[in-house]
Order: sequence, then structure tokens, then C-alpha cells
Amino acid sequence: MGNKSCGNAHNSAVYGLGLIGAAIYFISNACGFWMGVLGFLKAIVWPVFLVYEALKALVA
Repeated sequence: MGNKSCGNAHNSAVYGLGLIGAAIYFISNACGFWMGVLGFLKAIVWPVFLVYEALKALVA
């Protein structure tokens, strides 16, 4: 059996850095504890916002 490598290590690193950056951005703009929690949840799904805005700009 050969050595099998995983091809998405770079993608995971980019997502991880994006998650950290988005969490810092959303939490720093929060005005309370629960808004900070909501900001962290938004940071987890930041690619959804990115794709949505990209498609909205592409169509418009």
C-alpha cells in the first residue's frame, strides 16, 4: 500500500486563517456578549457570505 497524502491541507490552512480573521472582525464589532457569540457563529460560516456577495455582484 502506497503512501496516500491528503490534498486539502492548504485549503484547511486558508479556511483556518479566514476563520480567525473573521472571528476577530465580527467579535471586535460586537456590542455585547450575545452579539459576540453571534459574531463567532458568523465567522464559522464566512465562506457562505463570501460566495453570496460574489454571486450578487456577478448578477448585478
